[in-house]
Amino acid sequence: MMPFFSVIIPLYNKEAFIEYTIKSVLNQSFNDFEIILVDDGSTDNSYKIASKFDDIRINLIQQKNKGVSVARNVGIKNAKGKYIALLDADDIWHDNHLMELKKQILLFPEAGLYCNNYEILLQKGIFRKATFNFKFQNDCLIVDDYFKASIINPVAWTSAVGFSKEKFISIGQFDTTFKTAQDLDLWIRFALRYKVSFNPIITMSYKLYTENSLSKKEYNDIRYDFINNYTEQEQENSSLKLYLDINRYAVALRCKLNNEFVLYKKLKKQIDFKNLNLKQKLLINQPNFLLKLIKQIQNFLISKNIYLSAFK
Repeated sequence: MMPFFSVIIPLYNKEAFIEYTIKSVLNQSFNDFEIILVDDGSTDNSYKIASKFDDIRINLIQQKNKGVSVARNVGIKNAKGKYIALLDADDIWHDNHLMELKKQILLFPEAGLYCNNYEILLQKGIFRKATFNFKFQNDCLIVDDYFKASIINPVAWTSAVGFSKEKFISIGQFDTTFKTAQDLDLWIRFALRYKVSFNPIITMSYKLYTENSLSKKEYNDIRYDFINNYTEQEQENSSLKLYLDINRYAVALRCKLNNEFVLYKKLKKQIDFKNLNLKQKLLINQPNFLLKLIKQIQNFLISKNIYLSAFK
């Protein structure tokens, strides 16, 4: 029988997390699902730990290391469910996650992307709620402007979204040429073509600080290519231009901190500074040593459960 959801988990060297991640799926209140776990050439005990679960709903696939985009595409290709729910191997779902995704699907069958609210683990034991640039209350809704809504935190987060397999294929799947930002690229394509819905209930926890992720490396040149993949569309879509300029700003800061000054200058030149607030304008023009100091201060304040952002 075809499951309602196919849960896709790409796995690479997550032996410390994968057991808890899988358990968070098995503990779902809505249990009409299969799990497709794609081990992307792990060199630790990740696959061994995952294979210990005795549940007929779990399908384990092993492949040579090809990157997270390939792993997710392979998982979705093998999915039997009509709807896909993504989960990274170091993230945790609350037990209502799939139930809340299904709620959106039933309310908005015409939508292409279904987004649950989420929280971010900044450091061990220190959480904050994701912050979005639009107003909402308690009910699920269609987001009026995905790009404007996502300039602080993205409305769509990889381990908090669902979509139909059919619509995923129709927009071209994950772009395997991107070693990072492949999820942001996919959300843009969804938002340009389909409605995006949002559920205000928090149903997952994202570990910002986790090491050894499939794509959590600098790769700023790839981030640059991703942003500039939409130069034609942003000329006709001011909200997309705003969203991409905020991403240019963020990558420019990364470049400056990493002494990638040529790429920093290219990104800065492309930004319409009307799309940045005063804090952001000041930060992007600070010298390297001062940016590093500010980053150290921010990390220290986070350890004291104080979060300061340039987006407010």
